[in-house]
Amino acid sequence: MTHINVLDPGASPLDYYGFELRRLREAAGLTQQQLGDILNYTGSLVGQVETARKVPTPEFSERVDAALGTGGLFSRLVELVLRSQLPAWFRQVAELQARATEIYSFEMGVVPGLLQTPAYARAVLGALDDTDLEDRTAVRLARQRIFEKEEPPLFWVVLSESALHQEIGGSETMREQLAHLLSFQSNPRINVQVLPFSAGAHAGMTGSFDVYRFASDPAIVYTEGYGSAHPSANPDTVKACSLRYDHLQAAALSLKASAELIRRVMEERYGEQLA
Repeated sequence: MTHINVLDPGASPLDYYGFELRRLREAAGLTQQQLGDILNYTGSLVGQVETARKVPTPEFSERVDAALGTGGLFSRLVELVLRSQLPAWFRQVAELQARATEIYSFEMGVVPGLLQTPAYARAVLGALDDTDLEDRTAVRLARQRIFEKEEPPLFWVVLSESALHQEIGGSETMREQLAHLLSFQSNPRINVQVLPFSAGAHAGMTGSFDVYRFASDPAIVYTEGYGSAHPSANPDTVKACSLRYDHLQAAALSLKASAELIRRVMEERYGEQLA
């Protein structure tokens, strides 16, 4: 007889998800393999999710809801699951991003997580630790679902030119990532400006930071250390960083010129031309 892990549904959102998936699958009279066939996943993967050894994705959850007729239960649960899988120090930040109506980000050397492609995110996360890399990548990419909301936030990024040249994950990954940045040109709610090397000394030399603004709460400035988050609602800090961001936007290239630079770096450094 096959040993079946008994999950405590109160242990974590992941355990609760697995417990409910097994309960509803069995209520439908399906084996793991049969449900996997319906979902177009392996029965083994279904089993791993049911035993909390694999983090489900939003796509997996949507297919389960459709297959088992659960009225969107798993699509709602997966949001909690993915947030619970973030590093503890980052969970508050993810919640701020989910609630913000406006996000202003300055990044020194890497494309921000909210705009990363799967391959780029995998390369960044796996630089020093490849443990559970696929799950950690899925968790990071799930944060991008804030742009799928009925009223997504305004997201404005000032990106140092160095992020375009820092080759992360190889040429193909960088081509894909830069093409992804260009794909937002027609989206007025996601704006990418590049701060060129020619700007010289600039207002962001002390490091990357974000400013989150909300419909009815005070704005928050966020900076990050090694394994630690530093959000601050101090009015003086918010005022100073907002002014700093204004200067960065003024020093950066226009949206059109930024796109032209991204395209040029992609073609010249990473060897592929767009039609």
